[in-house]
Amino acid sequence: MATIKDVAREAGVSVATVSRVINKSPKASKASIDSVTKAMKDLGYRPNAAARALVNQSTNTIGVLVGDVSDPFFGTLVKAVDNIAHQAGKHLLIGNGYHQAEEERRAIDLLINSRCDALVIHSKALSDEELISYAHEIKTMVLINRHIPELADRCISLDNYKGAYLATEFLIRHGHQKIAYISSSHHIEDADQRIEGYKDALAAHNISLPASYLELASPDSEGGEEAMTNLLTKSLEITGVVAYNDNMAAGALSVLEENGVKTPQDVSVIGFDDGLIARYVRPRLTTIRYPIQMMAEKAAKLALQLAKDEPLEQEPMCFSPTLVRRDSVDKAPTH
Repeated sequence: MATIKDVAREAGVSVATVSRVINKSPKASKASIDSVTKAMKDLGYRPNAAARALVNQSTNTIGVLVGDVSDPFFGTLVKAVDNIAHQAGKHLLIGNGYHQAEEERRAIDLLINSRCDALVIHSKALSDEELISYAHEIKTMVLINRHIPELADRCISLDNYKGAYLATEFLIRHGHQKIAYISSSHHIEDADQRIEGYKDALAAHNISLPASYLELASPDSEGGEEAMTNLLTKSLEITGVVAYNDNMAAGALSVLEENGVKTPQDVSVIGFDDGLIARYVRPRLTTIRYPIQMMAEKAAKLALQLAKDEPLEQEPMCFSPTLVRRDSVDKAPTH
């Protein structure tokens, strides 16, 4: 394998000159750049990224922590951060936390030790105190989908409570009163806030339902199937279902169809996220749009601004969910 000394010998220049060319120093002449570039190509020499980072004090990388990159929601988040990174000439390092404290901690430590220029962190399992400690250590760390008052200027979040309230109220406006909720069993603030929004919307319209109308399961299509099956097994009178996310809603739709329950004629279903699946299930899913692409782009831009010590504009950091009407919600049946 060729070394920097081999390149210097081939180009007929000093090792220092090769180093200047590799690190794009303005002191490198055009002749030096041409001869060194040719020598590197002829020898198949690739500059050592770690060595370049030591010289530049930059690794040209952005670190991203997500729950699980195989989830389309997190895929959208990563793609949005990558778009901003690409524009800035940087690459991504990605860690998965799986909503487990130890996995999140290990991934963040790895990203820090990799000397990323900036971090966009989606953490649900670590405490506020631990994330505050990380933020004090890493001045370029931005949190997404999380609000910690002490780090308010570095948190990009969504009003989850409002989203679930909107969804529940939309069913109520269509005459529904027997409204079930299928939620994530993960112990995260999103789930708690959405349950609270659902309950408060019912209370605001003087609707009182027993706890049996609430089911918890894994936040995926299989969990949606399980939760909907449990609701049907309890023989509850249900005309509407609010789901924690679109994947759970899709699972619920499948179980309803298998049991001869028509959507939306018999039971209306509303999701949350407005992911790709919402447009392709049948009926097409009415849902709450989670602007994760916009939020991730903003988080990446903010992290890069912090890395450059640029002045920050005072902008809203909490995004608002919006309703997307499709075909899975209708007026409550009168029978």
